[in-house]
Amino acid sequence: MSNNQTLSNYYIAHRDELLAYASSRLGERDLAEDIIQDVFLKLLTCGKMISEFTLPALVYTTTNHLIISYFRRRAHHEQYEHIIRHSSMMETTSTESVFSVQEITERLEHGLARLPENCREVYRLHIYGGMKVSEISTHLGEDYKSVEHRLGAARKAIRQYLHQYA
Repeated sequence: MSNNQTLSNYYIAHRDELLAYASSRLGERDLAEDIIQDVFLKLLTCGKMISEFTLPALVYTTTNHLIISYFRRRAHHEQYEHIIRHSSMMETTSTESVFSVQEITERLEHGLARLPENCREVYRLHIYGGMKVSEISTHLGEDYKSVEHRLGAARKAIRQYLHQYA
């Protein structure tokens, strides 16, 4: 049986169960329906072999990850709105508190200069090239996990470096 058929059968049989699961965590049925649709869309386009035995765990894991991503985005959005509201309440904004794109780029490049070359290259491809880990892995002809590890290390180092300017 093909992946599409396996996913289709599972979706038909377990859609309501998954909706109840996602709705209980999100509190909104419409949002839960969007998440469940995204789960199956993601699984349909993943291109990896899916078996009937691993599918339930894969579906619930993917659902959990998308729910967590939703809450992370919402928290960042609320934090950003708070900052915007707070800054709009201030009557004057000092010019020293506003960074230019050039200053941010310069600081980012100084932080990148501190990284090993292989981490630097992966980070640049991700940030400036907009490439995903899988694309970087293919582009460099290297193992996916190795690229993922180097990108994580580079992000952590850059975050620590830029934290001193926050």
